[in-house]
Amino acid sequence: MNLSNLDFNLLKVLDALVTERNVTRAGRRLGRSQPAVSNALQRLRILLGDDLLVRGPGGFVLTPRAEAIRMPLRESITLIESCLAQEPSFDPSTAVNVFRVTMPDRLSIAVLPKLFARIQRVAPNMPLQVQTADRQAALDLLEDDRADLALGTFDDTPNHLRTEFLLEDHLFCVYRRDHPIARRGARFDIDAVLSYPHLIVSATGQPTAIFDDLLREHGLARRALMTVTNFTAVPQLLNATDMIGVFTKLAADVFHKSAGLAKRPVPIDVGGIATTMVWHNRYDRDRKHLWLRDQVKTVYGAL
Repeated sequence: MNLSNLDFNLLKVLDALVTERNVTRAGRRLGRSQPAVSNALQRLRILLGDDLLVRGPGGFVLTPRAEAIRMPLRESITLIESCLAQEPSFDPSTAVNVFRVTMPDRLSIAVLPKLFARIQRVAPNMPLQVQTADRQAALDLLEDDRADLALGTFDDTPNHLRTEFLLEDHLFCVYRRDHPIARRGARFDIDAVLSYPHLIVSATGQPTAIFDDLLREHGLARRALMTVTNFTAVPQLLNATDMIGVFTKLAADVFHKSAGLAKRPVPIDVGGIATTMVWHNRYDRDRKHLWLRDQVKTVYGAL
């Protein structure tokens, strides 16, 4: 039998015929004319190589083949209709799904604790896997279905990836409280900031970050004395040297509160740093992913 010629509508006609055992009643049940159902019955007889319904003393009766497929066919159609009609349910209070999120380290220290605390309150059994990734690596993880959501700053994204703006952050200089640039009467302009060596955090390990791209637009550059791939050692390094770090305000606020570092906005107009979340369109309407994105938006709304 060539199954490529057997579509779902034809199976529904077969189901109605073996249930009603009458062409007219089957047509009424399906909302089709009697000739249309008769034509479908002829197609089914050819495809299945069986008469299916034959005349008996009191009307049509089922052949053994039709009788054998009657109940499995009804169960199969019911299952298909149920699967297509109902979206998978999602209850965060009982969910055990693992969500995979990527974000740069600057967001890990500032946003992740608040996001995790919120998820734990609402979905206590839901694990969260967080991976630090730069912009292109984060998009690659989404493409390969190794991440569900990416947070960060992205220039261009393919059309099949969805994006939503979360927050515009600004850049701040971070340094120890008794740094020479913090002394009374000390000059605090871009030349003064660039006269000191800088500590750069770069996920790729390259001695450049967003601030360097923005400086280049002004014909300026800074001297990277040390480059690290995460923020773990930043407070100790800045507190022990004359290095200056330039980070987003969210990260600078964390260092100011937790490590006692000083912070001031960069003394040059370089605009804001947009933070967006990105996800693959395969999960655009998935209830679990919609819920996760709502949690992220709630956390950013509070920021």
